[in-house]
Amino acid sequence: MTDVETATRAWIEKAVIGLNLCPFARAVYVKNQVRVVVSQARHLDAFLDDLDRELDLLVRTPAEEVDTTLLVHPTLFPDFEVFNDFLNVVDDVVAEHELEGVMQVAPFHPRFQFEGTEPDDVTNCTNRSPYPTLHLLREASVERAVATEGGDAEAIVERNLVTLRQLGLAGWQALWAKA
Repeated sequence: MTDVETATRAWIEKAVIGLNLCPFARAVYVKNQVRVVVSQARHLDAFLDDLDRELDLLVRTPAEEVDTTLLVHPTLFPDFEVFNDFLNVVDDVVAEHELEGVMQVAPFHPRFQFEGTEPDDVTNCTNRSPYPTLHLLREASVERAVATEGGDAEAIVERNLVTLRQLGLAGWQALWAKA
């Protein structure tokens, strides 16, 4: 396992599952249905090829084997604004694969910043990961998880904001300082 994959899995375990930022993550993670792919692409075209391959793999593979993929690139997107703009291209790729309504992509980045927030606003941490990451999700799996958990997506978002505000920026940083 690479250092990038190790850091990504630690983030999943400490933040996503540990802080319960995604109440559906634990079930697929413990069943080893989360695929973490570290791209070695040297340019955007090659990274898009990686995205194509992962979308195709998810379409061909039963959810019981691989439910979701985290496509991580450690160096290609150091600037959040460039990454954020790139998400328009990602949406186009999903459309080209005719997967709108089938797959969705959630973005994560070390400097993720929601519109209208300050860079040091702890609520940005809901989408902060160790490396720029595209989370490829099956819409059917998301819908099934929401129905099973009796969850409400808006309620989850609000709960996450409360969790992070209570934790605070110092608490978030301390989470990563632990060995």
